[in-house]
Amino acid sequence: MFDFDATLPLMAIQFVILTAIMNALFFKPMAKIVEGREGFIRSSKTESKERLEKAQQLTQQYEQELNATRRESQAIIANAQEEAKKISAEQIAVAQQQVQEEVMKVLQELESQKQNAMGQLSADADALSQQILDKLLGSGLPA
Repeated sequence: MFDFDATLPLMAIQFVILTAIMNALFFKPMAKIVEGREGFIRSSKTESKERLEKAQQLTQQYEQELNATRRESQAIIANAQEEAKKISAEQIAVAQQQVQEEVMKVLQELESQKQNAMGQLSADADALSQQILDKLLGSGLPA
């Protein structure tokens, strides 16, 4: 099948020369390009991992600050509600006291008017009974 004559070593030498030329012109530059890309990919991955970790840390920090702010705002709202309740309770107490005083004044005035009316009715009843007596006694006695 194979003929081992002078063409076989010549073909082998051509193959070695072609391989050396291909290696110098094609494979080495391609290997540099591939290594450069691998380095770029590695550095990009490392950089992206660092950025992701930093973003996660910032997110966690912001969430903690947000939670702290929420707690503070809830405390402020609770304090404001308590203060509003105290103020409204004080105002209600003052208003009730004023109403109580007004009711007492009205009751005293009504009592005074009642006493005056009772005195007037008593005087009118005395005068009326006197008139009735005068009429009864005066008409029963001949003049």
